[in-house]
Formats: sequence, structure tokens, C-alpha cells
Amino acid sequence: MPITTQTMERHWLPFTDNRSFKREPRLFVRASGMHYWNDHGGKILDGSSGLFTSAAGHCRPEIAKAVGEQLQTLDFTPSFMRGHPLSFELANAVSGLTPPGLDHVFFCNSGSESIDTAIKIAFAYHLARKEGQRSFLVSRERAYHGVNIGGTALSGMVRNREAFGTLLPGVLHLRHTLLPANRLTRGMGETGGVELADDLLRFVQLVGERRIAAVFVEPIAGSTGVIVPPRGYLERIREICDRYGILLVFDEVICGFGRTGQPFAAQSFGVTPDIITMAKALTNGAQPMGAVAVRDTIYQTILDSAAEGATEFFHGYTYSAHPAACAAGLATLKIFEQERLFERARELSGYFQDAMFALQDLGVVADVRGYGMLAGVEVKPGKAPGQRGTELQGRLFDRGLHVKTTGDVAIVAPAFIASREDIDQIAAMLREALATY
Repeated sequence: MPITTQTMERHWLPFTDNRSFKREPRLFVRASGMHYWNDHGGKILDGSSGLFTSAAGHCRPEIAKAVGEQLQTLDFTPSFMRGHPLSFELANAVSGLTPPGLDHVFFCNSGSESIDTAIKIAFAYHLARKEGQRSFLVSRERAYHGVNIGGTALSGMVRNREAFGTLLPGVLHLRHTLLPANRLTRGMGETGGVELADDLLRFVQLVGERRIAAVFVEPIAGSTGVIVPPRGYLERIREICDRYGILLVFDEVICGFGRTGQPFAAQSFGVTPDIITMAKALTNGAQPMGAVAVRDTIYQTILDSAAEGATEFFHGYTYSAHPAACAAGLATLKIFEQERLFERARELSGYFQDAMFALQDLGVVADVRGYGMLAGVEVKPGKAPGQRGTELQGRLFDRGLHVKTTGDVAIVAPAFIASREDIDQIAAMLREALATY
């Protein structure tokens, strides 16, 4: 079917200005390694690993083969009262990467589903402990936790919530940690910020010592424009959670699977949460999949609360642990291990951060932030917030570079197979586009 304005009209695109897009569509038609190709045959360097998904590069034949063979062997099986071998194999492989003690894995189909699953696990756990009064959830300003009802309520990005009115009640928001004093500072910075964690103490004092169920934190707030935590901040959050029996949830949908140089940011920052949500790079983006890893005590408490022979956790999805997604996940984790991609990301991160921070000499650049293989380049706003960011994304695409933008921040997150030459090219195209302002 030829792509025309009429043939595109039936598809309502997500997070898109549909009217503008359909007047001037920018389409991908194939991908390989570090590149996409558009519908005119143009080659486009992928500076954001798809959507932080394709950490091992695009169209890996090992993953395609594993998925194809699985679809010809066992295309679907319910996960309700049934199972298949690959789901247990993948759960073991994932738990081999998570911090010690987070050894039970619940599979879903996206990062958004992983967040809502974690919310329900937190509530179920406290009910099982006879503390059902813990009905409050805590998130942060500028947070992004997906687009399901629970995750949208947790969101601290105003535009993601204001269009939908009342969502989930009982959500409190800590202040964000983007500090003016840390502007143009690499990594965690050296100037304050740990005191912002004490907002959680204020909430405990506001609602009661046994009223908060869980705190949801992105170790690095990614989708809002790469906000790296201040030194000591995550440790302080962990300390307060321990004191008051609050579960700490790390949303590692973006950071998970090597983006910070370790399997998870929890290991990079030395802070172990009670629950980790993940998705994206779990299958290298080749199949939809998300997962939630929980502390063994959480799993066991929920199981022990149910009578023998009864269902313990009334939650799940038709496509939970889909056989093809499990095959993709196992093939992806094998690539990560065999090619030492987490180590490669760690070794490349210094060169990558140098290249991104070198852009600060451009007049339009307001800030550069980053950690590991993740960086945000923020431009000074134009006539309206976000206008320049959207315009910049289009200019970069036309120059042969794909990056994700949020508001006025270009979020750069190359695949771990990137070479130094790829990094140089990403930086050069960013510089060229930014220099036009």
C-alpha cells in the first residue's frame, strides 16, 4: 500500500502531533546495527537506541532466528495456571543480573505495565502484612512512569497528566533534583541535593508513619531530560524507606540492562531497592516485554497470605511471558554476555560524555547532563516551551540523525555497539544543527 495522507489517516500515532506528521511524515522502513533507513533510501544514524530499546543494535539475526523458531514451535500459551520452559529460563537469567535478593520476576509487556504491576504488588504486600492502611504512593516532580492509569498518576510531567483529570488518588510528589548549581556538571555533581530526599520525611509526618506504601524513583530521570541524582540522595531515600517500612521501587525501564555501565543503575549507584521495574532493552526492542523483579520477602509474604491451593496474586496479562518475547529476551541477554556489552558501554561512556559536554560552547545550549551512555542536551527555549526541541528533532532527522527529544532536551543514548566514530558523528550532527540557532 503506498503511503499517502489518506492511507495514514486511520492510524492515531502516540505522543505525536498527528496533523503535522501526516502533512510531512518522517518514516523508517528498515534498520541494521547503528542505523535506520527512511522511505527515500536515506541512512539515519540512531542516536537514541530506538527508544532506549536497541542496546545491542538493530535487527540482530540471533534474536530474529530465536523468535522465528519459537513461533514455529510454540506460538502462544496462557500463563494463567499454565507455563512454558522459556519463561522460567528467562526469569533465572534476569534474576542473575538483578541485585542479590531480588530473585522473583513477574513478566508483563511494557514499562507502563511493569509500573502498574509494581503498584499492585506493593498494595498486595502491605495487605498481606495487615497494613492495608498504606494507601499513599510517592513519586517525584518531572518523573515519568509510563502511561497506564497508575503510572500516569505517578508522573511528575504535567502535560502527561493534565489532559486526563482525576487519575489515582493518594499520590504525593517529591521535588525534582535538577539543581541550578549542578548545571553543566558531569555525573552526580558535587553540590548539595541530598536534602531534597527529606521531602519524604515531611510526607511521613503529613500523612502518618504507616500510611505510605511505596516510593517510585527513576535512578536517572530519563524521559524528562536526563536528571542524574545528587550524591547521597538515593542512599537517603533508602534510609527513610527502611525506617518507616516503605517499599522503594526503582523504575529502570530506561537505565536497566547496561545503560549506566552495570546491569542496573541500582548496582551503579550502590543502592538496592525492594522492587525493580524494567522493559525496553530486555528484548533489545525486538518484542514487547516488561518485567518486575521483587525481593524474596515480598514474594513469600504474598504467597503465604493465601490458603493452600488458592491464587495468591490476582494480576496478569494475556501476553505475560509470551513465548516469542521470552525467546527474544534470552537471545538478547546472551548477546549482552557474549559480546560483553555492559563492559563495553562502561568503557565507552567517558568518550561519549566528553563528546556531549563539548557542545556546551554553543550559545543555544542551556545545559548538558549525563551518566554512562545516557546524556541530555538542553537548548534555550524558543517562542514556547518545547518548540525548539521538536524543531531540533526534525532538523536532526533531515541531517541523518535520530534522537529522542522531550521538551527542549535532546536525549542521546547510543547502542552499546557504537564505535568512537559513531559517537563523533552523533556529536558533529548535533553541533551542526545546534549552530543554526
